[in-house]
Amino acid sequence: MKILHTSDWHIGKKLMGRDRYDEYEAVLSEIASVCRERHIGLVLVAGDVFDTYVPTAEAERIFYNGVKKIAKYSAVLIISGNHDDYVRLSAAATFAQESNVYIVGNDFRQIECGKRGEVFPVKAEAGYVVFSDSDGEKVYINTLPYPNEARFKEGRTEETFEEKISRWIDFGQRGNTEGLPSVFLSHIFVSGGVVSDSEREIDLGGARVVPVSLLPKCDYCALGHLHKRQNLKNNAFYSGAIMQFTFDEAYSEKSVNVFDIGKDGISGFERVALVSSKKLIRLQANDVESAVDLLNANSACLVELTLNIGQPLTPSENKLLHSCENLVSLRVNVENIATTYEKVSNKNKTSSQLFCDFYKSKFNCEPSKELLALFLSLTEDDETD
Repeated sequence: MKILHTSDWHIGKKLMGRDRYDEYEAVLSEIASVCRERHIGLVLVAGDVFDTYVPTAEAERIFYNGVKKIAKYSAVLIISGNHDDYVRLSAAATFAQESNVYIVGNDFRQIECGKRGEVFPVKAEAGYVVFSDSDGEKVYINTLPYPNEARFKEGRTEETFEEKISRWIDFGQRGNTEGLPSVFLSHIFVSGGVVSDSEREIDLGGARVVPVSLLPKCDYCALGHLHKRQNLKNNAFYSGAIMQFTFDEAYSEKSVNVFDIGKDGISGFERVALVSSKKLIRLQANDVESAVDLLNANSACLVELTLNIGQPLTPSENKLLHSCENLVSLRVNVENIATTYEKVSNKNKTSSQLFCDFYKSKFNCEPSKELLALFLSLTEDDETD
């Protein structure tokens, strides 16, 4: 059976206030195309479908439409991540399964089995599901959504987190009495994983780290939670997020994992690149004209620009830079070449004189007329005759 592993869609996540709905839509359509072209039997989504507990209506529309496209070619199994409200995510489970899409939240509600496509669930209990294809080839999936006591409605005990995670993992392993080829599908932070700025530190605290040694014996661990694609040991993979979410991920490649699973284990593993979202890049320039040229030359990308200049931007220069729609973040480094200061009297000086004196002390030059006018407009100081 051919499987596609993806995670951390974070539909609705903004880039410094900028909506990216069209990119999410394009990437999910791209995943559907991969399923069609590579004859994927089962898609595993390892959590964080949405970016927030209460996604926008547009984010939900993109999710339902995108999953429906994918389900035309493959069965889809989704677990909830820490960013998902598992109750909200699972609310559509009854309708979703009619399209061969199965959602597992932290309530461990049992999947309803039935033939709804070429690959379909044939056995399921809380914590696991067995999928079969039309030729009778089966795969066992141990499903562990983002684990914590509150989500599983467990009270305080003397157990450590490692003891609890071990118990939760074993619970999902219990049904593989036939020794079927198996996958562990979970949204957890495994020790040794590399994080990026787009993960929230509160969810990655050391007390919640899962040692690699606790991962179950299986053919493949399909993990979600970390946004950089990585392989922690021979069979434990984070597929990574489907898009670059922060500029520390600039130039990093995004992909899904595709592999065959059978009686002899995993074969044909490959990372299939996702290329339909906009790339995030970092650029530097030493003057405004060069910066605009760089932005125009990289118009297909979203840009964090660092501008190294000798004096602050004028309003017209700032407007010119932001007329480039791909400029997302502007960092201005102004070189301060003033090295000495002298004591002066400010008695009887006007606001413009005070501002000019301060500006010159900081930057060793006079402010532009535009900048001075802007300052005076903000102070509402009228110095005209």
